[in-house]
Amino acid sequence: MTSEINHVRPQSGPQQDFLKSKANIAFYGGAAGGGKTFALLLEALYHVGNPHFEAVIFRQLSTHITNAGGLWDTSFEVYPNLGAEPRVTPTRHWRFKSGAKVTFAHMMLEKDKLNFQGSQIPLLMFDELTHFTESQFFYMMSRNRSTCGVRPYIRASCNPDPDSWVKNLISWWIDQETGYPIAERSGVIRWFIRDGDNLIWADSYEEICEQQNLASAAQLLLPKSFTFVASKLEDNQILMQTDPGYYANLMNLPTVEREQLLHGNWNIRAAAGLYFKRSQVGNILQVIPSDVVEWVRGWDLAASTGEESASTASVLIGKRKNGSYIVADVINVRKQASEVRQLVKHTAQADLAKFKRVKICLPQDPGQAGKEQAQSYTKLLAGFNVKIKPESGSKESRAEPMAAQWQAGNIDILAADWNDMYFSQLESFPESKFKDMVDASSTAFMELELRNMFNIRALIS
Repeated sequence: MTSEINHVRPQSGPQQDFLKSKANIAFYGGAAGGGKTFALLLEALYHVGNPHFEAVIFRQLSTHITNAGGLWDTSFEVYPNLGAEPRVTPTRHWRFKSGAKVTFAHMMLEKDKLNFQGSQIPLLMFDELTHFTESQFFYMMSRNRSTCGVRPYIRASCNPDPDSWVKNLISWWIDQETGYPIAERSGVIRWFIRDGDNLIWADSYEEICEQQNLASAAQLLLPKSFTFVASKLEDNQILMQTDPGYYANLMNLPTVEREQLLHGNWNIRAAAGLYFKRSQVGNILQVIPSDVVEWVRGWDLAASTGEESASTASVLIGKRKNGSYIVADVINVRKQASEVRQLVKHTAQADLAKFKRVKICLPQDPGQAGKEQAQSYTKLLAGFNVKIKPESGSKESRAEPMAAQWQAGNIDILAADWNDMYFSQLESFPESKFKDMVDASSTAFMELELRNMFNIRALIS
């Protein structure tokens, strides 16, 4: 780095190894908290004295850039100290004294890659590469070119995702049996060329040239050097010192996410029994406890508004004074749409009589049919405390908060004839075809937690 920025330094270990890498393409990460975003921001500083230099850091969504503590917020910890000025039009970027520029951009849809036709990006970076498609990545490689004197190169951060194309690309650096990074291979550079849709690898530039009979000047430019630098939370001592509770947060994740984000496991994926096991239940209670302070009933309705028979589920969850939870009622039926409407209203009436105050949460499926169904149920339940929640994210991601509490033994179950049915579906999640009781549980639990977050904020404000 130039003398102007000598006081900005990476942390020793993987972050420094990543920033020192000479590879054309380098990926960094494999676990949460390793300082990946910060490393990408530092990477651009090698060249900010060049008035014609520009780097672009991509996130999948614009909200990923602007979220609290995200890419844009983190950049304020680095760039203002170097005399750079933040600008928000036409896109968020930093302009350095020399004229160099670091831009933050998003690329949500596959077709969005075409927005960068004709672009010339000397330093191309992706923050959380597994959120992008393989074709987006390799298309943007064609935009990775330079006339400013900086050799064009690519940097990216990533968290483990066993179903991502990224896992295949870094497979040499990962133990295929355990899913964990191979420590002695971290940062080792290999070379590849693309042959159609396949990548051909070699351990050195000379080896791949000889292997592929590359001889002409144009052919000798084809090989690309590549490396993967593995990191984990313990490598980020600054974060460990400033936020020691972050380790506990990761430890409290459900099994799958804890293995991925804390231990960097690229093999583990959602499988039956990894979210909910009946052996992890806190207690089977014979009566409803008297210290429940909040009740929420979640519904998972059939998507269709027609009259055909379809599966509908509902779960009633209470939050107790001691912070634990009680699942007090589960409904799972196959009824026609008109019968489901009667069931929802009769259940609301019964809950009101028995528990006095129960919030009813109903999902809203995407599209006009989902909106019309939600409006219809809102009218049906006039006079009750009703909330319509548009569904977003995968079923697995929506189940994670409840699964974390379930695995910690913080959820009790009321003894009832629906217990076996409920346990069977939860234990088979997410591999089973049927997930309606899980979805209803997730809806109720997330609403409880959302309400409690608001209550906590009110107390400390």
